[in-house]
Amino acid sequence: MTGRPEVAVRAGATLGEGPTWDAARQRLIWVDILSARVHTFDPADGRRTVLATEQHVGAAKPRAGGGLVVNLRDGVGCYGPDGRFAWLHRAPLPGRRGNDAAVAPDGALWVGTMRYDEGAGGGALTRVAADGSAVTVLKGVTISNGVGWSPDGRLMYYVDTPTRRVDVLDVEGATVTGRRTLVELEPGAGMPDGLTVDADGCVWVALWDGGAVRRYTPGGVLDRAVEMPASRITSCAFGGAGLTDLYITTARTGTDPGAEPLAGSLLVLPEAGHGLAQPPFAG
Repeated sequence: MTGRPEVAVRAGATLGEGPTWDAARQRLIWVDILSARVHTFDPADGRRTVLATEQHVGAAKPRAGGGLVVNLRDGVGCYGPDGRFAWLHRAPLPGRRGNDAAVAPDGALWVGTMRYDEGAGGGALTRVAADGSAVTVLKGVTISNGVGWSPDGRLMYYVDTPTRRVDVLDVEGATVTGRRTLVELEPGAGMPDGLTVDADGCVWVALWDGGAVRRYTPGGVLDRAVEMPASRITSCAFGGAGLTDLYITTARTGTDPGAEPLAGSLLVLPEAGHGLAQPPFAG
């Protein structure tokens, strides 16, 4: 494809993750997990904000009534429009933290967890409703990462990174069935991390240690591959007024700053395609 990634925000995030377009405020939200920071970026004027959280933060999403919902070490919490924090679903487990998360078409938050030591089977995928009630959807995962839905909301795409797969499941409410492989990455391609689904139903997946973002068709066929100026690509999401720009998060941890000066920065691929409008969390 034509076009090259550009630097949206030059940063040194230890573990940048979870780009999310906040349509109500026309800004991008992303997190630095291990630095416990939530960042925002307004591409229209370049304005940035940084919110320090008290725990490692795996994801941050806009709320319907304003503020943010965050996936923290000990569970899911909410910041109100006034900045006040309250726990919504607190479920601490020693050695475990929150990781990637996504808001489903019905406004529920699907949150992933993992062990700090990346122990096999130590994580889960859980659906948290607006009232704080929670249902564990997938147990025994290792590094719960990308989650996304097809344009009609009937399919869910999911990544448990060490499997090297992007899986697809049939979904209805909090129930998922028929888990199957959409694509399994070949040796040397890196590991699948975060993902997003575009208006054509294609899946864009970030490749950790692969230095690229790939687009796969709903049939699992590789359609596009875009090389990035960093090796540890963590996630991607469409943003901008027309949802045509693909924002990409990266990580600095484990890289050589001299060899990868843009590791940890927020990148953007202008006019990459057409994204789907993402709902805010209903709570």
